[in-house]
Amino acid sequence: MHQPTPPSTADPDRRLRDGPPPRLPWAEGLPGQLRGRTTGAVPPRSAPGVRSPGSPDGLPPAHTALICVALPALAISTERGQLTGQGLEGFYRAGRRLLARCHVRVAGREPLPVQARMSGADRARFVGTLRASRAPGPDPDVVVERDRHADGTERITLHSSAPHPLSLALEVALGTDLAELSAVASGSPGPELPASVHDSGLRWTSPTGSSSVTAHPPPTDALASAGLLRWEFELSPGGTVSVELRVRPDSTGPLRAVGRAATSPLAPARAAGDDPRAAALLRTSVEDLQALLLRDPAHPSDTYLGAGAPWRCGLAPAEALAAARMTLPLGTRLAAGTLRTLARTQLRGPGPQAGMIPGPRRDAGPHLPPGCTGTEATLLFPVLLAEARRWGLPDQESRELLPAAERCLNWLRATVGDRTYLRDPQPGGPARGETQAHAHRAALLGADLLDAYGRPGGDGLRQWAAGLRSAFQADFWTQDRAGGRPAAALTEDGRPLTHLGCGAVHLLDTGLLGGGSPAVGLLDKVQTEQLARLLGGPDMDSGWGLRGLGAKEAGHNPFGHRAGAVRVQETALAVAGLAAAGYEKEAGGLLRGLLAAAEHFGHRLPEMFGGGRRTDGSVPLPHPAACRPAATAAASGVLLLTALAGIRPDAPAGTVTLRPVHSAPLGELGLTGLRVAGAPFSIRVTRLGLAMVEEAANGLQLGA
Repeated sequence: MHQPTPPSTADPDRRLRDGPPPRLPWAEGLPGQLRGRTTGAVPPRSAPGVRSPGSPDGLPPAHTALICVALPALAISTERGQLTGQGLEGFYRAGRRLLARCHVRVAGREPLPVQARMSGADRARFVGTLRASRAPGPDPDVVVERDRHADGTERITLHSSAPHPLSLALEVALGTDLAELSAVASGSPGPELPASVHDSGLRWTSPTGSSSVTAHPPPTDALASAGLLRWEFELSPGGTVSVELRVRPDSTGPLRAVGRAATSPLAPARAAGDDPRAAALLRTSVEDLQALLLRDPAHPSDTYLGAGAPWRCGLAPAEALAAARMTLPLGTRLAAGTLRTLARTQLRGPGPQAGMIPGPRRDAGPHLPPGCTGTEATLLFPVLLAEARRWGLPDQESRELLPAAERCLNWLRATVGDRTYLRDPQPGGPARGETQAHAHRAALLGADLLDAYGRPGGDGLRQWAAGLRSAFQADFWTQDRAGGRPAAALTEDGRPLTHLGCGAVHLLDTGLLGGGSPAVGLLDKVQTEQLARLLGGPDMDSGWGLRGLGAKEAGHNPFGHRAGAVRVQETALAVAGLAAAGYEKEAGGLLRGLLAAAEHFGHRLPEMFGGGRRTDGSVPLPHPAACRPAATAAASGVLLLTALAGIRPDAPAGTVTLRPVHSAPLGELGLTGLRVAGAPFSIRVTRLGLAMVEEAANGLQLGA
């Protein structure tokens, strides 16, 4: 992986200010991310757009693929199990396809696929059958199982149920192009490379790298010109034989994924209760988060989340921070590693961008220009630090990260200046409603953080936040016959843009201050009640989750990634925010819809999916370009369930406050293996909506 590229010395702000929006807005710098970069920097102006082999305007479809993930490695397969070299199929490591073709034949024939399923976040299992004996009848008598792992291992097992011994030839045809994933996605991976016999398998070499496949037991024959390995087996009745293939780039040992290490930063939380979907969702979410973990190569103790597979396997700063924030109930180590990694990318002075964390432009839908995720990341940084401290981040680590948080807050105050609103992107962009929510939350939690360590500036931040709140309620709230709504943004001349989108959920995400009390939000009580009604209404709630843009708004597209598709992260934030504000009916409706959608996706939620209306007998439609797994979607599963328990810790004060959802929309729910104040934490919410702590750190007191 590459370290972040510093901004140009000729114009240090141009990359953030003038960079073009990515050609694929959801990809946030797709070509760089696919190469495994650790920065979310805007791709250069000459970067080619990604093209699909079958479509001139999009990515090759991945929504039906079985994607095994153990970053930096992937294995992408179709339901047939055979790797044919078509589309995205293959084993990848650090964004390069090490093996594109792995085609199995037994007794000269291809097994008939009968089952394909994920058996974990990093592995898939394929089963096929065939008739190998001369016995009459249609029944198959050989079962072929293939267990495929993201780490580059595949085990092929033959089971015989024939009444007589069988002599079987197993042939595996292998090939690769050693192409980068970005080239594969664009439909121009290059020709298949010639193979050479190497060790107990085959090897491929190109100017950009090399890879090899070794087999155990060694093959009977190896034909390099055809890329073929061949075994001759004698199977007795009921007998079994296996072959293991290992795909590796040359001069490397076995993959050691961060999520599989004994020192993983995420606690293995579990759920149990009346609704079995809760247990399945949390288990899958934690597995996917483990699979998406990456390690900073220059600082191996620091881990963070890749944005998602297969398109964005590198670090997207805003999403990494948002996901780490939602996973605080699993411990604070991921938050600390993410903060330290991003602090090293922070722009230093002098200059107007000093203190900012770089991030790419992101498409904002049909009504707004692209926004800067660097703005969002810079505002999320002090929020995550303040909240991680309350969940139990050690004081020494908090102090080490405090200077970077101060620089973020100084950037906020310097950028706003004498104005009320923070515009995005800088300079001259609109004043977006969600950006004001991020800024307001950062100011309040940042002030709390500064006060805790005796640093100046807290009073000024609170004063600005109070002025922002007063102005926001007057300027951003637009009246109509239905009770009004918050504007999505104000243009430079002060004109409100009144379309309703999922960005409004950030107005409910106020964070937590001392004593476990919700911070004061930007909206007053009446406005919050109206927003809750709008979010729970049929225009925004599709029945499966929250749409990116209301169904009645101009430009609505059920598959528009920010124009009508269901956004999983925003749905989870809406559930948590509505529940905390007391609007449990609306929160429960969105929660049940997203859980129902999760069932259809095998509990591995994509970052987005089609926003069509849920009806009897309908199913949620996958978005063909969505990442799955995705860091924010997997983290949303954690937030959804922990929000029902209403856990509000204040580790420095030695207290934890519980504010469960009293309507108990999932019935009884137990959560074990969480972490508060550095120790295991378990909680149970009864069918009556009462919360009981079953395990906690010594000395942790229940707050009022």
